[in-house]
Amino acid sequence: MADALNHPEASSPNDFELPDTSDGINGTQEIEQIVLPPTDTGYRAWFLLYGCFIINVLIWGFAFSFGVLQQYYTTHAPFSSHPNGIATIGTVATGLMYLLMPLYFSVLQRWPRTKVYATWASLPIVAGSLIGASFAQSVGHLIAFQGVVFAVGGNLMFVPTVTYLDEWFVRRKGLAVGIMWAGDGAGGVVMPLVLEALLARYGFRTTLRAVAVAMVLLMAPLLAFVKPRLPIAAASAQRRIDVSFLRSPLFWVLQTFNVVQGTGYFLPSSYLPIYAQSLGYSSRLGSLTLVLVNLAAMFGCILVGALVDRMEVTKVLLGISVAAAVSILAVWGVSTSLGVLCVFALLYGFSAGAYSTAWTGMIKDVKTRGATADANVIFGFLAAGRGLGATISGPLSEALIAGSAALRDEAKFGYGSEYGTLVIFSGVTALVGGGSWAVRRLGLI
Repeated sequence: MADALNHPEASSPNDFELPDTSDGINGTQEIEQIVLPPTDTGYRAWFLLYGCFIINVLIWGFAFSFGVLQQYYTTHAPFSSHPNGIATIGTVATGLMYLLMPLYFSVLQRWPRTKVYATWASLPIVAGSLIGASFAQSVGHLIAFQGVVFAVGGNLMFVPTVTYLDEWFVRRKGLAVGIMWAGDGAGGVVMPLVLEALLARYGFRTTLRAVAVAMVLLMAPLLAFVKPRLPIAAASAQRRIDVSFLRSPLFWVLQTFNVVQGTGYFLPSSYLPIYAQSLGYSSRLGSLTLVLVNLAAMFGCILVGALVDRMEVTKVLLGISVAAAVSILAVWGVSTSLGVLCVFALLYGFSAGAYSTAWTGMIKDVKTRGATADANVIFGFLAAGRGLGATISGPLSEALIAGSAALRDEAKFGYGSEYGTLVIFSGVTALVGGGSWAVRRLGLI
């Protein structure tokens, strides 16, 4: 990473390597003469982190608040008469954003100058996706615009900010990534409340158009803060895309459990508002559960980010995976009241909601084993693993609910509801997400 120019400690395995600029426009000698701002400290680094946080609030916060829109779509025309596929809208958006990351990171590594164009191009695409969805007459139309097009545009804003964060933070990288991901939770606190109020008063068409305009107005000024640490001339040389880490058994062990965790992770958040409504509570109180998940995730991300800077990552993964599984199986599974459901939402958000923050520790481990790839590319592949799980979880959740009839006569509480099989599946996948600790404990990696 570029920090090695001014900081000798930046050569540690935790850091991303310095871009190869020997064939750049002005050459390495000129780069060495440039006095770069410090990493980890200073107002520029923290302004950059602030911009990353707010972008996550808007982009990922909206995507993770789909449970509120799903609740509305399933109970209002023109979608309530044919609700099949509604759950897929949200999982396509989040899943595709994750799945596209390896491609986006690879393109930005190959042609770094495109980062600036990508962030500006994202604004009309994100706005267009929501405006296009506001004219929807079918679930397929929503999947195309609110799912696919939103994911394409949202990633164009998000991915460049991750590469900038990598340049500005070294020793506190895990903490910085945790704060960045906490933006998802902050957005998930604000967005459901905003969406619930707008949907109740104006319906989904005006709501989506209002959110589109607000996103453009709020994100455009942030581009003044979201800037690289390396000068454009130093970063603009084409670079070879290194995927040597794909030959690492350690990477594939971590990725396997990452995919499994992603398969079940999005289901509780998507179905909590509907589950609360099935218990007889209003849609507003149902939305409260989603707010609590995201509120707790904010603090969980910051804590896990700090822990992976100091602890072996598989231990952190084991801890949050066990906590998430217990919250699902022992709390959600027996919940019959809003109070218990709120306790579950807090516990689940704090634990499972912080899983992706541990990617920083996974990357550090993989690179410690000798991988020479740019850490942003590894990040992209880990994100794709979660995206694969998220994409699968949409249609899978509908199949799980359809197959829950066998439990209804045998089980009680949440397990005896139509969501019983979904509770079990989510709990098992949450627990398996920490399996890399057991593999390491057995000495296999």
